Amino acid sequence: MNGSAEKVHSEVSEYYGTTLEKTEDLKTNACCTGAAPPPHIRAALSKVHPDVIARYYGCGLCVPDELDGLSVLDLGCGSGRDVYLLSQLVGETGRVVGVDMTPTQIEVAREHAAWHATKFGYAAPNTEFVDGKIEDLRACGLADASFDVIVSNCVINLAADKRAVLAEAGDIGRYREV
Repeated sequence: MNGSAEKVHSEVSEYYGTTLEKTEDLKTNACCTGAAPPPHIRAALSKVHPDVIARYYGCGLCVPDELDGLSVLDLGCGSGRDVYLLSQLVGETGRVVGVDMTPTQIEVAREHAAWHATKFGYAAPNTEFVDGKIEDLRACGLADASFDVIVSNCVINLAADKRAVLAEAGDIGRYREV
C-alpha cells in the first residue's frame, strides 16, 4: 500500500473511530435524507441496540426486497447498524457479514451480537464482523462468490482505491440471472 492510501485510511479511521463518539458529533448532514424509511425498515431499526444506533454515521441504505435466507456483505459496516437491520431481513437462515477498518466501530458491533440474536429470536447470531479494509476483501478471509448481495452505506467514497473496492466486490459477489 502506498503512503497516500495509508494516510487516507489513517484519517478516515481516526475520524470515525476517535473524533466521532456519537451520531450528533458528525460535522455535516450533507448526506442525510429527510425521507422516512418504509414501516418494515423502521420496525427493524427499532430493534437495534441503542449503543449501535448512537455510533451510526451513515446516510441511508438501499435495502433490496426478498433477502430471506441470503448472504449479505456490508462494506464499511461501522458499528453494525445496517448489519443488524439486514440480519432481521435475511432471517435466521441467512447471514450478514460486515467489514470495517475502524477497530472501535467493530468493537461496538461485536459487543452486541448475542444481544441482537436474542432480540430477534435466533438460536445464534447470523452476523459476523471483520476488521479489515474493503479494498482487500480476500485479506479479510472472504471467499470468492460467497455473497448474494453487497451493500455499502456511503463508505466506498471514503476508500483510498475505489477501483480495488469494486473489483474485490465483483469477485466476492455471486452473479445470478433474474
